[in-house]
Amino acid sequence: MSERMNSIVAPGRVAVITGAAKGIGLAIARALAARGMKLALFDLDTDALEDISSTLDTDTLVVSGDVSDLSALTRLQDETVSRFGDVAILVNNAGITQGAGPWDDPAKWRRQIDVNFGGVLAAQHAFVPYMIKAARPSAVVNLSSKEGITTPPGNAAYSVAKAAVKVLTEQLSHELLKETRGRVSAHLLVPGYTWTPMNIALKPQGAAKPDEAWTAEQLVEYFLARLLDEDFYIICPDNAVTSAIDARRIRWAADDMILNRPALSRWHPDWMDKFAAWLKAGH
Repeated sequence: MSERMNSIVAPGRVAVITGAAKGIGLAIARALAARGMKLALFDLDTDALEDISSTLDTDTLVVSGDVSDLSALTRLQDETVSRFGDVAILVNNAGITQGAGPWDDPAKWRRQIDVNFGGVLAAQHAFVPYMIKAARPSAVVNLSSKEGITTPPGNAAYSVAKAAVKVLTEQLSHELLKETRGRVSAHLLVPGYTWTPMNIALKPQGAAKPDEAWTAEQLVEYFLARLLDEDFYIICPDNAVTSAIDARRIRWAADDMILNRPALSRWHPDWMDKFAAWLKAGH
């Protein structure tokens, strides 16, 4: 753990988490509460927020609202600063997944972009100026997805939004470095296959956790270890995909442009077998 991170993930300091009522957001809330941090939790599900706040052994502020609504995030910022006078970590976790293809109705796209990208942008607008002005070290953690890096076919709207989060967070990191000389940092959390309500909803009712998936608690343990080491890219494996496989997939995707291969060549009928052989050769 770096000295700077030791002063951020610290008892008495404050973590703000969006999408905190379930899944990864809830697991992060529980892990940071266990480390003695105070919490400001934000979610659309007011009842779930109230229920979980009573189970957390720390000072907890609960604010409900839609992450795509800047006024709701401004209210979260106002109430957090008023109550705690501190923001050590902002975790932009809230997200949705809904299918939308390249020529689908723009209205289907709009909700994806507004929540998965716009919510992150709005939260940064609401919180980062305060974090810059404060005299204490702090960090922003934005959740992206491997679908925003290697962009597999099938859910274009989600991939586009998550790719935008990646670029936004890289830009944020650079600008914060110039503005604060590292006092405020940004980090990109990229989960692997994690068994959360978002993924459970895509399975038949009553489906058990697949062996390939990590639990949210496993993911958060990995995330915190990497965050405490000051990593920017925190790309999480799972029980089926190792970090080495992730690296090979990312390299192949980048080489599509460098080698002028067809778009998404990993899934292209002329290239699928070549990719599989190349991936196998790397092990």
